[in-house]
Amino acid sequence: MAEQKKILRALAGEKQSVPPIWMMRQAGRYLPEYRATRAQAGDFLSLCYNSELAAEVTLQPIRRYGFDAAILFADILLIPQALGADLWFVTGEGPRLSTITSEADFAKLGPASDIHETLNPIYETVKILSRELPAETTLIGFAGAPWTVATYMIAGRGTPDQGPAHALKQENRPLFEALLARITEATIDYLSKQIEAGAEVVKIFDSWAGSLKGEDFRKYALEPCRQITAALKERHPGIPVIGFPREAGDAYLGFAKETGIDCLALDNSVDPLWAAQNLQVDGCVQGNLASRHMVTGGEELVKETRAIVQAFQNGPHIFNLGHGITPDANPDNVKLMIDTVREA
Repeated sequence: MAEQKKILRALAGEKQSVPPIWMMRQAGRYLPEYRATRAQAGDFLSLCYNSELAAEVTLQPIRRYGFDAAILFADILLIPQALGADLWFVTGEGPRLSTITSEADFAKLGPASDIHETLNPIYETVKILSRELPAETTLIGFAGAPWTVATYMIAGRGTPDQGPAHALKQENRPLFEALLARITEATIDYLSKQIEAGAEVVKIFDSWAGSLKGEDFRKYALEPCRQITAALKERHPGIPVIGFPREAGDAYLGFAKETGIDCLALDNSVDPLWAAQNLQVDGCVQGNLASRHMVTGGEELVKETRAIVQAFQNGPHIFNLGHGITPDANPDNVKLMIDTVREA
């Protein structure tokens, strides 16, 4: 059955007449069933660590829409928590963490090898999903990229320009690089455990890669992705890896070849025709409909969806959004998008 899964065929480089489809944050607040399950869990972190409920919200969009893949429900900031950082979520504002801005802060973190006791519920969620997903549905595991995770650990929260992380990089590069190395090591172990538990593909989310420029992009976005991909493929030969260096711009060029990833996920700032000519030549691409169409719907959604499918029709392509679906999205628009892809 694995050889027949559409996502895995695309990741292996196969061109398909109808591209497989899934959606970033497809288990989320736009769905009433998700909101009900989250209320049952009590709060976001409790939902992440409740294996049965986390599996349930992962399955909900599969039942509703029949996506070709399910992505594990978790959060990129569970690794900092597993390393010893304090993590909590403020309603309406997002995550908060204890900060890493000095050697003393860094010394409080545990070794990468100690993360699994905290993260065992996540691996249990993967095991449940590998049993309960439909046979044709691919299971995707994921983690945040080291740079993106580090920006939260340094600032203690999300920031518009990742300024605190850039400042630490300039002011204390040895500490900054030590933190990235620790996150990289933990990420390899975390994703490896997800694969052992049943994940068939893993994705590395570098949401803030676009704020790194020039040599910094190579050292702190491209190189950690290469290290993680190489280590995973050494431990788990044949495992496909999707990379998402969001807003990388021209740095998307060559990223797949240099990192060894099997699929390059694209944000919606990238023109699909340009991407087909310059990026899809290196293998599978994923993307890249703007998330706003899930709110506005209508003929523009249909037109843009068809344009993306057509642009990538001559090579391996996984249809997705250019970023995660937003809480104000209309579930009916998701169905319209899926129907348009499959009828295009």
